[in-house]
Amino acid sequence: MPALRLKTKLVAAITGLVAAIVTALAGFYIAEVVHQRIQEAYNSAELVQQQIYAVAHGALEADLSSTRIDLRNPAQVGASIEEVLQTDYELNALLDSAVGNSPTIYDAAITDARGHALLHTNPAYFGKPIPQREDFLNVVHGGIRKQLKIIYGPAQVYDVRLPLIRDSKPFGEVRVGVSTVFLKDQVQERMRSALLLSGGAIFICMLVAAALSNLALHPLAAISRRLDLITAGHAEPTELPARRRDEYGAVSTKIERLGRQMRSVQEVFSAMKENLDQMMANLQDGVVLFTNDFRAVLVSASAERFLDKPRSAMLGCSAGEIFSEDSALGRAILQAIRAHQPIDLEDIESEQGRHIQISLDFIEEHGERIGALLTLRDAESVHRIEDEIELSRRLSAIGRLTSGVAHEVKNPINAIVLHLALLRQKLQANDPDTRRYMDVIGSEIHRLDRVVQTLVDFTRPVELRLVETDLRRLVDEVVMLASPEAEQHKVRIERQNGPDPLPARVDADLVKQALLNIVLNGVQAMPGGGSLRLACRRDGESGLITAADQGQGIPAELTDKVFNLYFTTKKGGSGIGLAMAYRVVQLHHGNVEFTSVAGQGTTFYLRFPLSESMSGGAPLRAALERPVGQA
Repeated sequence: MPALRLKTKLVAAITGLVAAIVTALAGFYIAEVVHQRIQEAYNSAELVQQQIYAVAHGALEADLSSTRIDLRNPAQVGASIEEVLQTDYELNALLDSAVGNSPTIYDAAITDARGHALLHTNPAYFGKPIPQREDFLNVVHGGIRKQLKIIYGPAQVYDVRLPLIRDSKPFGEVRVGVSTVFLKDQVQERMRSALLLSGGAIFICMLVAAALSNLALHPLAAISRRLDLITAGHAEPTELPARRRDEYGAVSTKIERLGRQMRSVQEVFSAMKENLDQMMANLQDGVVLFTNDFRAVLVSASAERFLDKPRSAMLGCSAGEIFSEDSALGRAILQAIRAHQPIDLEDIESEQGRHIQISLDFIEEHGERIGALLTLRDAESVHRIEDEIELSRRLSAIGRLTSGVAHEVKNPINAIVLHLALLRQKLQANDPDTRRYMDVIGSEIHRLDRVVQTLVDFTRPVELRLVETDLRRLVDEVVMLASPEAEQHKVRIERQNGPDPLPARVDADLVKQALLNIVLNGVQAMPGGGSLRLACRRDGESGLITAADQGQGIPAELTDKVFNLYFTTKKGGSGIGLAMAYRVVQLHHGNVEFTSVAGQGTTFYLRFPLSESMSGGAPLRAALERPVGQA
């Protein structure tokens, strides 16, 4: 059953209250009318009764000594009195006029001590016993319920009685019959007027109550609309009229203040939610946050990959509904939850053969458990990152070593070159073989100098010239630079760029050189020709460049050495190209990976952060810097 509106309740309450008052007044009025009409009917019957009694009493007191009856014989005396009463013209006329002049008087009679009619307005009762009727005084002195029951019940006749006394002995009674039929007609008209008046009063009251409720609740409706706008975030602060100094004005002012605070809090919350969503979307680890009853309230996008379930199917579900005892991962997590035992970086192999590193931490405040945080991490990625860190450490160590060696070797080489030039001048007259040996020594010394200079250039700190660049344009330029050598090796370069721009702040020359080194390595890995696919697309918040060749691939035992400085498997290779490419990508806060399958080729993946993703915290900072309460 729908709840009643406040306006309906108010109208119903006022109407009900007035209806109760009107009904009570109408009932009191009707009760008075009924009592009054019954009292009037009784008074009328009593007046007729007194008149009949007065005339009959005179007949009873008549002197019978002049008659020939035996006064000592009661029968003869009674018969004589009956004859006097029956022949009294005034008495008979009075009886007939009493019934005709009053609508409530049904009949009138004089009876003897036995209840037989001596005189009656109905001649059929002469000398016969009159039926016993209830005394009308019982109705007069009865309650309103009895009076209404008599009036609206079946038609009845009541008696008003007065005893006749002769010689101090009961002689008979004067009886006046009162009919309720005519009494009902008289009362019903008054009751109909009272009911019509009461109904009209209640209807008018309902209309007045509706108008008053509209007037009283109009400010509440305005406040409700204002709160709806504030809740929806569409309301702008407005100045209240100066004349509103009542309660409505005070409440509206407080609502305006509350609305400003709500807007500020909502902006901060929206900014925090937006940044949290971005963080959760970019987070590589799977994160699931549980409440104190272990229901998931926060699930990162990466958690879907680990659990093979959409986030919508996990939010709000209990841990028992998300994880299954049939899997090693679910079994480990559920057992830890039941035992309230945290998990610290435990490696578990999933059904798909993936190695997952999990950790479960229980969140407590003041010794009370308020939730738990589950972290899922790809163990292979962790090991790969550790390998990259180790490679970076080794490259850094090699850089420091080569920088020192280059510095120490450069000075002796310069001295040897200088003294070799002096020695040539002194040996100009010698035979040609000596000069040839001297040229070989000079050539090798110059080559050693170039090697040392290369070491110096590789380890020297690089100052990046960052500019906003579309990564697709860099790929196009690399394809143009690598095309001549690709044609010589009969290699076809296939370019696949995405439709959307990929803006990134990079040093275009360094990135082109790094990508060109990888592309040329791929071209040289296919001496018999083939195709090299170069693609550029968006991958989350990063730009991904892939270079896939169809060469023989890199042997598994050499994959850990690919990015090592001076490591090469090509004749005449320097072993610097891939190391330099690795260093350039790291300088741009990116990462480079590769996959290789023997006999099918190698694919390199270069990821660079897009400049769009670097400004995600701006809304949050702006919201946090705004003072609370300021719109």
